[in-house]
Amino acid sequence: MQATASPQVSGLLRRAKLRHFLRTRRERISPEEVGLVNVERRRTPGLRREEVAALAGVGVSWYTWLEQGRDINVSEEIVHAISNALRLDGSERRCFFRLAGLNPPRRADGERRDGVFPHMRALVESWSSSPAYLTDRYGRIELANGSARSLFQLNASGDNCLEKFFTDADTRAKYPDTEGVARGLVANFRTQSIRFPDDPEFGRIAERLRRASPKFAELWDRHEVDDPYQNVRKFALPSTGVIVFDRVQMRMPEYSESALTVYIAQPRAAAAMRARAFAGVHPGAA
Repeated sequence: MQATASPQVSGLLRRAKLRHFLRTRRERISPEEVGLVNVERRRTPGLRREEVAALAGVGVSWYTWLEQGRDINVSEEIVHAISNALRLDGSERRCFFRLAGLNPPRRADGERRDGVFPHMRALVESWSSSPAYLTDRYGRIELANGSARSLFQLNASGDNCLEKFFTDADTRAKYPDTEGVARGLVANFRTQSIRFPDDPEFGRIAERLRRASPKFAELWDRHEVDDPYQNVRKFALPSTGVIVFDRVQMRMPEYSESALTVYIAQPRAAAAMRARAFAGVHPGAA
């Protein structure tokens, strides 16, 4: 059995990484870049600790303790201030939040769509015979290929997989194992709400579904959690009969709020042909 690090050891490792992260970011910025006059010869490159502290508006001793990896409390406001002083980009800022023991801030929609979405769209569409889609932290569809739109009857981006299952009888009818799918969806949503404990939208969605679906309310009150990365899904479709898929879910390290889900038909040969058949059932699906 693989041993896991204790919380104390994990904290020490995290703070050691934070120490190296802050030092290297500080050393790469010249005084001239931030408007400081470099009037004397420096033994080390970049900014001094007291200069970073002044730019961020925090105490020199406090910043020194932070960079030394001491166990001190850090607020989101302070992390933002130091991030601005060190001119961190979006990826670096999120890394800083994690190393400081905080949840990273949410990305602006434009940041992710302009950078990653064109590549993700091409990737999702490349699985032409396998349903594939990208969801946000709440389970809302952000991207979906033609097979996924046909299988799940998706009309537009923004459809929520969880809400669609519990509020649409036709969607539930496609699953022979309705009970198992229901439990898995709710447990995964519960897990996501724990990953983002300060986001009130999870509570709003849950309350809306509690009113709309007694089954959801029952499962939600169980407080079950699950974060499946691979499982099996069966679909019963009038045009093709029962199709069995390996359902694989992946999270992108750089964009962990989104999940890429792909349904791979099994057994490989015959089921893949049947999967391609249903992809053409609704060729005009939006």
